[in-house]
Amino acid sequence: MDQGNTAFILICAALVLLMTPGLAFFYGGLVKAKSVISMMMMSFGALGLIGVLWVLYGYAIAFPGAEGTLAPWTIDTGALGLANLLETPEDAAYPPLAFAAFQATFAIITVALVSGAIADRAKFGAWMVFAGIWATVVYFPVASWVFNFGLAEDGSFAYGGWLTHGLQDVFGVGAIDFAGGTAVHINAGAAALALALVLGKRVGFAKGVSVPHNPPFVLLGAGLLWFGWFGFNAGSELAADGTAALAFVNTIAAPAAALLAWLLVEKLKDGKPTSVGAASGAVAGLVAITPACGSLTPFWAIVLGLVAGAVCALAIDLKFKFGFDDSLDVVGIHLVGGLIGTLYLGIFANGTGLIYSGEFTQLIVQLIAALSVLVYSFVLAFLIGFVIEKTMGFRVKNEDEIAGIDTVVHGEEGYVLADAR
Repeated sequence: MDQGNTAFILICAALVLLMTPGLAFFYGGLVKAKSVISMMMMSFGALGLIGVLWVLYGYAIAFPGAEGTLAPWTIDTGALGLANLLETPEDAAYPPLAFAAFQATFAIITVALVSGAIADRAKFGAWMVFAGIWATVVYFPVASWVFNFGLAEDGSFAYGGWLTHGLQDVFGVGAIDFAGGTAVHINAGAAALALALVLGKRVGFAKGVSVPHNPPFVLLGAGLLWFGWFGFNAGSELAADGTAALAFVNTIAAPAAALLAWLLVEKLKDGKPTSVGAASGAVAGLVAITPACGSLTPFWAIVLGLVAGAVCALAIDLKFKFGFDDSLDVVGIHLVGGLIGTLYLGIFANGTGLIYSGEFTQLIVQLIAALSVLVYSFVLAFLIGFVIEKTMGFRVKNEDEIAGIDTVVHGEEGYVLADAR
């Protein structure tokens, strides 16, 4: 066992886990002051629930091993409760539990991301029911489509599910998704769009009506997200080597360029660059580089960041054009940014992209992977959300939304400036 790589994976897992509290601050600063507790609690609720479900059966679905490599929905019953991961094989590079811990943090942050689309108007209990069901029938299986790997019967190493290894058998190249552009960002963004449609618009929804109540929270959250993202991207190599170093550098370059591009678009469009724009631009770049961080040169990572920052800065206004209330721009940043990063690989991926190979095969494969995850996640998220809304109710009353849902849902206030005596 390589103790260095084991330590690397465990540290990266801790970094990725920090991203969920970081997301809570990022989202919490974007909502109104009377909804900040509700918003942050949806991230912490996901942390608790998905952490437990992952151990109980999530890992068993997401990583059924070589026997389930190309199957879209299988389960390793021996991995329930992580039972068959307790011992480390003598020839293993790292303990199986270290990998399970690392991937648990991916499941947690992916579910938490979805909550940004329903800010200011969702019941906490309904959100928790949705989170548990969606993780079970969408995230866990989709993770197996992309990340599952194991040893085949002939001893060969089979990496990836049907979107990666399976498409490679058909097209000669598989979909590239180094750290989760499809499984995390497109997946969460599609579900966010579905929930925004199910819950409907906030009271008084219009451009310029809702403004972030605490930009310093937004900047703090973005900083924590960026810090944790180094574990997210570099850690996905599962070894402290040159590819991890490339992913690390690209995780600096792309979001830095996206931050600048977002601010430039803001300046040209609205006349002023904002702190919230800087934070959002950085996150858009982080989203876009996630699938591509191990397959681009730093130069092309900067170009990707510039494209993602500019396009996502414009995409966040789509909700006003099309009339869906994606409260905190999960669609505009995560769905759009995830699509950009995933499809960009079809052109610029080292070795197999169009500019290197002269062929469109990689782009076609990337498109298949992106659309497969998008449609699957959107349809099931819409159905789950619709059933919850029609049964237990997903949305709070309009009067509670107007007053602020923190006290109604959680019996707490985010800011108590003076004690009532």
